[in-house]
Amino acid sequence: MALPLPPGLTPSEVGFLCEMELVTVIPRQRLEGLELLGGPTQSLNPPFPAPLPLWLALLLKRQKRANISPPPWLSVEGLSSILDFETDNRTAEVFSPAPSLPRPTGFGLPHDEYLSQDSLEFSPPFLADSSTTRSQPNALPYHWLELGHLLLTHASDDFDDPDTVRRLLRDLREVRMSKLRKGFRVLDAGAGVKMNGVGGMEIAEVRGFVGGVVDGLRKINRSREESRKDREAEERENGLGGSSYQDDEDDMQL
Repeated sequence: MALPLPPGLTPSEVGFLCEMELVTVIPRQRLEGLELLGGPTQSLNPPFPAPLPLWLALLLKRQKRANISPPPWLSVEGLSSILDFETDNRTAEVFSPAPSLPRPTGFGLPHDEYLSQDSLEFSPPFLADSSTTRSQPNALPYHWLELGHLLLTHASDDFDDPDTVRRLLRDLREVRMSKLRKGFRVLDAGAGVKMNGVGGMEIAEVRGFVGGVVDGLRKINRSREESRKDREAEERENGLGGSSYQDDEDDMQL
C-alpha cells in the first residue's frame, strides 16, 4: 500500500509550477512560434523582446539562442525598496504588497454580463506579466523566491550585479520567514495568521511546521477539555457543581 501524500504542494512541485511563469527573452536568432498546451508562443525576431514560459526561456538560454531579461523587481533597486518596506517598523507585521490586479475588461457592466465575459483577468498567482519586464518594480509575485533562484542559477550573466541581487534575495527571505514565525505565536490563542503577500515557496516550506503546531495545539486543547469535563463531573458528584447552584436559584425564585 502506498503511503498517503502530505497535504498541499511540496517545494519541488511549487518549483515546477514556477516554470510556467512568463519571462522576457531577447532572442539571438529567428525562431517560429510553438503550439503549446497553454496556447501558441510568440515568434522570436531579434532583437525584439518576447514573453516565453520560464522553462522554454531556460532551454533557449542553455542553447545560447536567447538571453533572459530579469523583471524590474529582481534588481538591486527593486529588491532594496522591497527590503526597506519589510524592515520598516511601521510595517513590521505585514508583508510587502503583491502585484496589483489589472482592470477587468468587463468593469462597469452588469453583474451577469460581466461574469459572461470571455476575457476575464486572472488573479495571483496567475498574473501574466508578474515576472516580465512589464512587472511592477516594488511588488513580489507569487513565485518570487523560486524564480529568482532559477534565474540566478542558470542566467546569472544576464544580471548587472548578480552577487548583490543574490544577497538581497537571501536577506529578504530571512526577514519574511522571521515574520511568519512571529505570526504563528497567535495560533495558541486560537487566532488566525494573515498571510497576504506570502509566496508559494514560503507557504510550502512552513506548511509542515504550521500543521504540526496546529495538531499539537489541538491535542493540548482536547486534553484540557477532557480534564475540565472530569473536574466538573467530580464536582457534581460531590454536590459542588452547577446543579446545586441551579437549585439555589430555583429556591430564590419561589
